[in-house]
Formats: sequence, structure tokens, C-alpha cells
Amino acid sequence: MSAPIGAQPDRRPVQTAMWYFLYNAVLLLATPVILCLLLAKKRCRRGLPQRFGFARPPIRPDERPLVWIHAVSLGEVVAVTPLVKELHRRHPDYRFAVSTVTETGREAVEQRLRGVAEHCYAPLDFPWVVSCMIRHLRPVLYLFVETELWPNLLRSLHRSGIPTVLVNGRLSSRSFARQQWEPVRSFYRSMLETLSLCLMQSDRDAERIIALGADAKVVKRTGNIKFDQPAPESVDSRSVRSSLGLRDGEQLIVAGSTHPGEEEALVDAYRSLAEHHPSLLLLLAPRHIERAEQVEAMVRARGVSVRRRTAMKADRNETWSGPRVILLDSRGELATLYREAVVAFVGGTLVPVGGHNLLEPALWGKPVLFGPYTDHCAEIAGFLLQAGGGVRVTGEELAKRIGELLDRPDEGARIGVAARSVVEQNRGALKATVDAVDDVLRAAVGTRRPAPAPDSLPLMAGR
Repeated sequence: MSAPIGAQPDRRPVQTAMWYFLYNAVLLLATPVILCLLLAKKRCRRGLPQRFGFARPPIRPDERPLVWIHAVSLGEVVAVTPLVKELHRRHPDYRFAVSTVTETGREAVEQRLRGVAEHCYAPLDFPWVVSCMIRHLRPVLYLFVETELWPNLLRSLHRSGIPTVLVNGRLSSRSFARQQWEPVRSFYRSMLETLSLCLMQSDRDAERIIALGADAKVVKRTGNIKFDQPAPESVDSRSVRSSLGLRDGEQLIVAGSTHPGEEEALVDAYRSLAEHHPSLLLLLAPRHIERAEQVEAMVRARGVSVRRRTAMKADRNETWSGPRVILLDSRGELATLYREAVVAFVGGTLVPVGGHNLLEPALWGKPVLFGPYTDHCAEIAGFLLQAGGGVRVTGEELAKRIGELLDRPDEGARIGVAARSVVEQNRGALKATVDAVDDVLRAAVGTRRPAPAPDSLPLMAGR
């Protein structure tokens, strides 16, 4: 049937093909740069053979349906862990594979999801690599966390008839602004059209993803599943304090997920505070623990005694007193150590990173301090400020605001209770998310097509 006279032909398929061609051409040209950048990051090196398609993922699919969940690194794994556990509880006869990019992500999967999910490294977004990965895993459903949109992967999944679901989705102001340029927006729209369901954290996120081209019918606001994080396993507080070298009456500031520029401001504030609060200690937990040596040198250069957490574990008998900084260079402890804080600070907020998990200290009922850069956790920061459970500070205000909380413990306790109430009042996103994913999963398994046996699938480097 011919098009009506005067009707404009639909150019979108041609435009889409052109954008994918350009994207892949740039990706190929940038391969040496990508490889160098990944090799330069210690936390990204180990999985490179898998990510480039030169090694087979360690997962051997069988007759059971497999759900593939992608979580970039530690923060995303922590967020998605309750979701994976609940899906496993509802579907004990399914298999679950969680892919990550970093070594910290792998460790988190193996620690938090042992016996529930298997780990593999996420493929780099080359068409042949993602196609091999899909044919090897043969997933019935693909879930990804917080808007990790990879064009070739999503396109290949869509062409293979595998539904894709964005969970805990968010769009920062920075990324939303970048995607307003019409050519980029056109390419972005072509990716969003492949998604089966978009489960967004907030109304703002839902409105933004629709504005960028997602079908409003598949967009739902389910809330932020980070509110449904269970409290870390309880450990005897006296034992933890003893392992940190804390004596009776000593107080601890816990500064978590910090970045360069923030550690300097925190140590300077601590030096000022220690003059009036000699029983005060500072625990610094850099976001990337491979920076521990650099941070340790900075603290020493400022004339403050510092010890790494791993060294303290090795020798608990060594005495240590006076103003001092504990450098957390071990993984998996920060969420629990927030419990020992009199005041907590969450990093990535004094510098333009966008912020990290404000809910971890709030879960323990601690007053939460953070800086002005909270775009990655804007809704949570807003809830905390509105409830009086959070305090926004600048680097210059750190000493003053922490000092006020130390001098007025009743006020600190009140702020901590308000922070805890924010967590309690916003639970429920996990159930809404699992219910929505369940609907897609049941439909996908009901219409599943037989897949080739994994032994017949090629890999770039063979077996």
C-alpha cells in the first residue's frame, strides 16, 4: 500500500541505523583508549578477558530459566541484593546471574548473594561480544540497575526477543541535560524503545525518561529500593569498638565513600575539632580503597596519626591514643561501622560527584551530613532535609556543624531519629519492583523459545 500523497516517509529506521553505525565506528576507534583506561584502574583489570570476549563466562546454563541482572559495581550490587534474593525466593527453580564491571562488584556478589546468584563480568558493548554473551547465557529476562544503557546490548536483547527491565532507574540532571541535543536524543530514543519496562525511583526520573523517548505505558514509579535495604548483621558493639582502638568515652566521626578534596577538608575539620574534643576520632573510608596509600600520606602530612584498618586487625595489642585517624582499607565493613558514629558524613557530595548512599547511616539513626552535590541521590537528600534528619554543609562549615552536634548531643539524637524515620516511611519499593518484574518474567517464560545448546556457541577465542 502506498503512502498518502504529501505524507513524509518515516526516516527513523535509517537514522537509527546511521547512529548505530557511527556509534560502533567510534567504539572501534576508541578501543585502544578504552583498554588503557581499564588497565589503569586496578579494580577493572581482572575481568577484561571476559569483557572483551576472549574468555567464556564461568556460568554454564542448563534447562532452568536464567535471569541476567547487571549491576555496575559495589553500590549497585548492594542496592539490588534484596531484589535478587526475593526473586530467588519466589522462583527457586530459576538461576540468577549478576554481572559487574569492577572487582569490588564481584566481591559483593560473591559475599552477599552466595548460593543465590552466580557472577560474571559484563561484556563491553561491541556487537559480537554482547551477541556471544547472550547466546551463552540464554537469559529469559535482563534486568539492569540505575540507567546503565548500552546500545548494542539492548539492541541484541531486543532482537533476540528477550525482555529488558530497568530497575531503580534514575536520570541525573547532568546526564538529562546532555541528552537534550536532538541527534543524541534521537539515538537515546531508539534505545529506550527496546525496553519492556522502566521502573523509576521518583516522579522526576519518570518524567525525564518519558521526555527522552520512553513509552509512557511502560514507565512506572516504584520508588527507591535502597530504602528497603536490611540492616547489616548485628555485631557486638564493644567488640567493634575494641577492634577500632576506641576506649570508653571516645567518640567517632565516620566519613564514608570519600573522594579527593573531601578527605583534606575532613582532616582539617577534625584537627580543629580535636583541640576542643580530645576524645574524638575520625574514620575515613575512601570510595576506592586502592587510594589508601595516597590518603594515608595526606593525613600524615597534616600532622595527624593514622593507621589502616587492615593493620589494626593484624595487631590488636598495639596501644594508640590521642587525636588519630582510622583509614578503612577493607571492604564490606562501612555499613556496619556507621553504627559506631556519633556523626556521619557521606562523600561524593563536597565535590561534584553526585553523592553516595545516604541511607546507610540513616538506617542506624545517625545524623547524616553531606555536601551540596547530591544529584545522584537528590530525592533521598530532599527527604532527609525535609524531615530534619540530614544536614547540608560546605567544606568550610564541617568543623562548625560537627562541633554543634557534639556540644548538643540531644540535638544530634533528634536528627538521628528523624533520619531513621525517613527510611521507615519510604519502604515498599522492593515489593512494587518485584511484583512488576514478576509480571514480565512470567510472560517471558510462558513464551520462551528453545535456545541452542551452549556447547555449540562460538566465542571469539574458541574454547
